[in-house]
Amino acid sequence: MRRLDELAAADARRGGERIAFEREWDELLAEIRRIDGFSGFLRPPGLDELRRAASGGPVVVVTVGRLRSDAVILAADGVERVIQLPATYDDTVEEALGYLQTVHDLEVARQVAAEAQRPFLDGDRSLASIQAFHAAAAQLHTERIRAEGTILEVLDWLWTAIAEPVLTALGHTTTPEGDTWPRLWWCPSGLLTAMPLHAAGRYAADATGDTVLDRVVPSYTPTVRALLEATKSPVGTVDPGLLVVAAPDVPGQTPLPNVEREVELLTRLFAGRSTVLYGEAATTTAVPAELGRHPWVHFSCHGNQDVTDPSNGGLILHDGTLTVHSITGGTYQGELAFLSACKTATGGVELPDEVITLAAAIHYAGYRQVIATLWSVYDPTAADVVEAVYTELAGNGGRPDSTRAAQALYRVVRRLRDRYPTSPSVWMPFIHLGP
Repeated sequence: MRRLDELAAADARRGGERIAFEREWDELLAEIRRIDGFSGFLRPPGLDELRRAASGGPVVVVTVGRLRSDAVILAADGVERVIQLPATYDDTVEEALGYLQTVHDLEVARQVAAEAQRPFLDGDRSLASIQAFHAAAAQLHTERIRAEGTILEVLDWLWTAIAEPVLTALGHTTTPEGDTWPRLWWCPSGLLTAMPLHAAGRYAADATGDTVLDRVVPSYTPTVRALLEATKSPVGTVDPGLLVVAAPDVPGQTPLPNVEREVELLTRLFAGRSTVLYGEAATTTAVPAELGRHPWVHFSCHGNQDVTDPSNGGLILHDGTLTVHSITGGTYQGELAFLSACKTATGGVELPDEVITLAAAIHYAGYRQVIATLWSVYDPTAADVVEAVYTELAGNGGRPDSTRAAQALYRVVRRLRDRYPTSPSVWMPFIHLGP
């Protein structure tokens, strides 16, 4: 296959050589598919098989093009629909780039404030230190106010251009009654992979109910096939053991004081069933070695994403970064990965269609469900979300149940949204991948 790729980029005069290699490749595939159990080797799944990915609710594949934009709705009942969306290519580019720039500017302001705070926390009480800290804090406050306004505008555009037409076509036009809400999976492409479709809506005082969160329980999938494979995986075949990876104070990073709170909570809820890699024990060699031994894993640490080379993004451990690239080298049979870290579901700007994020990498590597963040989150808020979600999943001391992860996260995020409706940076970053 590598040779075929090389020839594809070579001079056209080598077309004969490429044809010979293609014929050899086809013969090899045919030989493999004649082996019992390998008839579907490297074949794309058929439509009937893909429909099984929508067994829990519709999967909405969203594409934006220069000629037209569409939402392809895949449903378990066999009725597929294509909805032409009002989103234009130029508007999508403008909204996506504006959103990403806003997030970037807010992130920079946070980093500046954290750096200005460090000397003060280390005992420097000089006038210069205090002035630098207050100036950085004021700038962060100003940047956050500006960011909240921009994000609310983006969420309004996503609602009008994409989410509302899809929900209307599906008949989700009002807030459901009762405790059981319909589910929906977003499968975006292009620049939309970086956009918060799950939070789309109008958050003005007179727009009650005009949001995704008020009509469905939203999740994401990087591809329809990824969701299909996740639905095939066995659930709860063994008593869940939890791996806790905690790196609260990594050199060069802002300390995370609420990591201790998360570790205490998880070791209590998973009494006798948890392994903790804390501080210096949380290394890039120790963590992969333990992942395969635990159906559940919780990361409580800093995260980072290189938007120009997303495969190098990852989780910041004691001795370095556990990258997307290193995660995809393993194969696991996990039930739930909770990434209580920043930017674990952020993609790249140069390869947006590939959805290269740490969350997607762990999902592809075998964890059925992943809870992650689109961008940086506030440490106390992250700890609150962790506590609320795990408390619900753990039940009343019984066997923890990962199948309720999407609903548990949804309820927590919606409560935060109701408390801070015009501050999306508090609640919007948290997302769920998988069935």
